[in-house]
Amino acid sequence: MTESNYLQGSCLCGGVRYRAALPVAHASHCYCTMCQKQHGAAAGSYANVASAGFVVEAGAELITEYASSDHGRRGFCRACGSTLFWRSTESPDRIAITLGTLEPEYAGPVEREWFVENKPAWLPLK
Repeated sequence: MTESNYLQGSCLCGGVRYRAALPVAHASHCYCTMCQKQHGAAAGSYANVASAGFVVEAGAELITEYASSDHGRRGFCRACGSTLFWRSTESPDRIAITLGTLEPEYAGPVEREWFVENKPAWLPLK
């Protein structure tokens, strides 16, 4: 697989490194309160890719998953706390990787916004 065929990323401490095969089905900002709390930000930002193309290249033992709902699982590095992905047990063929962990930064468009009714009023205007 060539570099142009996948996204790659890592956690803050560098202990976890991964790659995810393209294409990205869509990228999104999720304003649900669970994403806000986990990310400590206005939204969780994700690229939705095929689970079959997601490979942890280093640090698999550092990844912990938290069951944030009946169907949602949030993966993070237990050493530094970086949020790495969100996945649904109802759609095991897909995984949503966090845009902020990608290297280089994600260059594609963000096409979707989820739970906009929870979008914080303190976000800056365009």
